[in-house]
Amino acid sequence: MFQPTKCLLHCYMSEKKRNTDSGIEIKQLYTVEDQPTQQIETPGSFPFTRGVQPDMYRGKLWTMRQYAGFSTAEESNKRYHYLLNQGVMGLSVAFDLPTQIGYDSDHALAEGEVGKVGVAIDSLEDIDTLFKGIKLEEVSTSMTINATAFILLSFYVAQAKKQGADLKKISGTIQNDILKEYAARGTYIYPPKPSMRIITDIFEWCSKDLPKWNTISISGYHIREAGSTAVQEIAFTLSNGKAYVKAALEKGLDINVFGKRLSFFFNAHNNLFEEVAKFRAARRMWAKMMKDLGATDPKAMMLRFHTQTGGSTLTAQQPLNNISRVTIQTLAAVLGGTQSLHTNGYDEALSLPTEEAARIALRTQQIVAFESGAPETVDPLAGSYFVETLTDEVEQKAWELINKIDAIGGSVSAIEQGFIQDEIARSAYDYQRGIERGEKIIVGVNKFQVNREEPVPVFKIDDSIREQQSLKLKALRERRDNNKVKASLEEVRSKAVHNENLMPAVIEAVENYCTLGEIADTLRNVFGEYR
Repeated sequence: MFQPTKCLLHCYMSEKKRNTDSGIEIKQLYTVEDQPTQQIETPGSFPFTRGVQPDMYRGKLWTMRQYAGFSTAEESNKRYHYLLNQGVMGLSVAFDLPTQIGYDSDHALAEGEVGKVGVAIDSLEDIDTLFKGIKLEEVSTSMTINATAFILLSFYVAQAKKQGADLKKISGTIQNDILKEYAARGTYIYPPKPSMRIITDIFEWCSKDLPKWNTISISGYHIREAGSTAVQEIAFTLSNGKAYVKAALEKGLDINVFGKRLSFFFNAHNNLFEEVAKFRAARRMWAKMMKDLGATDPKAMMLRFHTQTGGSTLTAQQPLNNISRVTIQTLAAVLGGTQSLHTNGYDEALSLPTEEAARIALRTQQIVAFESGAPETVDPLAGSYFVETLTDEVEQKAWELINKIDAIGGSVSAIEQGFIQDEIARSAYDYQRGIERGEKIIVGVNKFQVNREEPVPVFKIDDSIREQQSLKLKALRERRDNNKVKASLEEVRSKAVHNENLMPAVIEAVENYCTLGEIADTLRNVFGEYR
């Protein structure tokens, strides 16, 4: 029988501990002793650790989305048609900063930002152009929008009605997750309480009039981009989810109805096994959470999620290395059971993606789908001593954080007191210090650098976009029926003051060509602004 020498034992015992980015210690070897009572669950059944469908990708592949939007609606429309022709299964719209925070393109605060990080949308006319030649009944659309989500959804509904579409068949998602904006991203307008009220208005209206629409995409993505760990990402995201559910319950909504239209949005980073464990743990935790909150329909307990590969993991140095990073992250999302996926362009640390970079990103998904074999069986890493143990450990640490947030009074209180922001900031600082000390290796950044790099073509947005949008707005305001505009905005104000559902009034307002900024300002005058 082999006996390890004292030297081998000493080397093993003195070896430096290895941890995931969440601080979970990784052992050298995992055996049955780590999972002595392991019971392999059934996919498609509570608590959904192994996936939300019994057959997962054997029945239907994940939806391949490519997040896109820049410049004007005309230019973004061209990119959407290009992506659809390349095999994209669903659209994902990026909006510029003024649109995200409720300013029209001709507002003084919009200067320098129009069309830069997404498409500029000021009115229903822009939405008409954005989706020209695209039948909304036939495509699923995701819109990354939060503070003004109710206005963009109203634009989309108005456009669908103009196309003669059956609203019962329209499918897609609005992000509509304002809590993470206060904690991690910053594109909020109104204070938390009225913002939560708007969100529950959307829940209520969609449950009756837009039943296939995902009314919220509770987002861990931006929490992770701000510097959180994987554990913090799911803990803070699920806590936010609980806050939205409680707000809807307080409004008298049925958890078994609105619960089916809740969706999530997670990040995928480079630690393949921790990311897979994170996705599996999140599904299990949400199912338990929803059951505790009163859900009885299994579909209302399912955590369905979109994934985007990690923007903050991409490097400006040796940018072609990012293709490898995105491939690892794609595998993590697929092995973790995502329902839809966006893969970043390799050049996104430098600029918005070029057409070539967007195509390579999409091809990465297609290669994983059709060449890797990963979709052929459900939850292929299940039963691994390592993955099952890591899933348990991620879950345990996430519950510990959630319990702290609950003790504070829930996500809204935790955000108001700065607890979540402080936790994220501390993790971001520790991560950066690890890179600077060389403890965390980033290829091409703090190790394996090159002396001279070849220039990479970048995609630039012209500042003249603001002038183009401003001219469109001037013409619209001269052409529309401004008496109807005034009456529509007064109706929006009245609904806000009397705590009635805002959605019908906002839809009527956009159909009368009220602008995004005018509607947002009307509610600023009622709710105030959060600072």
